[in-house]
Amino acid sequence: MFIKQFYTGCLSEAAYYIEHGGEAAIIDPLRDIDEYLQLANERKATIKYIFETHFHADFVSGHLDLSKATGAPIVYGPNTVTKFPVHVAKDGEQFKIGQLTIEVLHTPGHTLESTCYLLKDASGKDHCVFTGDTLFVGDVGRPDLAQKGTEITMNDLAGMMYESIHTKLFPLADDVMIYPAHGPGSSCGKNLGPNTHSTIGEEKQLNYAMKAASKEDFIKQVTEGITAPPSYFPVNAQINKEGYSSLDDVLSQGMTALSVEEFKKLIDENVIALDTRRADVFTQGFVPGSIFIGLEGRFAEWAGSLLPFDSPMILVTEPGKEKETIIRLARVGFDKVKGYLADGYEAWQNAGEPIDMIIDIEADELMMDIPHDNNLIVVDVRRETEFADGHLKNAVNIPLSEMTDPGSMANIEETQNLYVHCLGGYRSVIASSLLKRQGIQNLRNIVGGWNKIKEQEKAEIVKETSVLN
Repeated sequence: MFIKQFYTGCLSEAAYYIEHGGEAAIIDPLRDIDEYLQLANERKATIKYIFETHFHADFVSGHLDLSKATGAPIVYGPNTVTKFPVHVAKDGEQFKIGQLTIEVLHTPGHTLESTCYLLKDASGKDHCVFTGDTLFVGDVGRPDLAQKGTEITMNDLAGMMYESIHTKLFPLADDVMIYPAHGPGSSCGKNLGPNTHSTIGEEKQLNYAMKAASKEDFIKQVTEGITAPPSYFPVNAQINKEGYSSLDDVLSQGMTALSVEEFKKLIDENVIALDTRRADVFTQGFVPGSIFIGLEGRFAEWAGSLLPFDSPMILVTEPGKEKETIIRLARVGFDKVKGYLADGYEAWQNAGEPIDMIIDIEADELMMDIPHDNNLIVVDVRRETEFADGHLKNAVNIPLSEMTDPGSMANIEETQNLYVHCLGGYRSVIASSLLKRQGIQNLRNIVGGWNKIKEQEKAEIVKETSVLN
């Protein structure tokens, strides 16, 4: 038996390769499928099945391209309806991988078709269960994504999840391994634990949802405090249901090298310019009007949350990072990349074109400026709960996820001196690029963000207890 977890940190996503006797299965593949094909080729195995635990909302699956490349059928659980051919499995249906058995456990709750896959070894003993977004380490999947357009409520789905967990997963032996679809940082749950695998026994002891005293208590705990999901979730779920263009076609278009003149012409046509270089490099100089989302952070998640899916875009990347950028955008459904600036930002600069910059300052400089500038506004772009847990007195909270809404800037005046920060400095540079794009030029980015600000002796820190309680 051979099992490999493919973990993608910027999406907190786990795909799985299972193999025995020269036959393999892939669970929840990402859109870029080369790693799975390469591993199967190296191990001289044939990919026999592609299993999907549910319609993913946070990334575009690789099921279609992988099925086309291998001929393997795509398997979903009960209640699945798609616009492409799939095998809709019955609850309890079994599939063979060599001498291993994969059993379908229908576990509605996160979505109606949500399904776990129980892997039994050659002797028939339960070995591990691939739990998708039903059961995470320390958490469960959010029950508020699949009820739109139906009469099913979030509480209904939470109740289904309770029944699923207690009838299908709770009875498994304590030593059965749990392999979920996501790890820490994922927006598919409320507060996932730090690990990417666990056991049934550990979750019975540590997972708040598995320790709930009753169904009513479970529903309350699972639904309380759920924040709005990222705006791109419905888009990705629809793509996974209806199908998408081949990644090869997306790359063929996106890997078009554009001259400075071609790049300028597309900007004049209101094509979005996306800059994916490091934050500390971007602030030193960039193409005016471009949006920064650096590859070093939770790139795909922020791209999906902040960029429009129906608009074409062009790229400024670190030379050699063009293909990686296009693939990572495609993972969350962006298929309209028209090309990239040949030779990067340096080509733009060397051509003598206008440039823009963002002023970086240290936290101690902010502390020195606050008492002497009545026109100074601290803009904290962290999430509301982060802000509530500690922020500078009189700071204004505009979460980054809301900054594409013009109404979020309603109280910002062009004459004010904006000092923008997040936790560590990544989100604040994204925010600063959005502010610049909206015509707000008088701003500074706080290097190191809240991590550095809270260390300052003169920092007046307050909390919002009404939000935290």
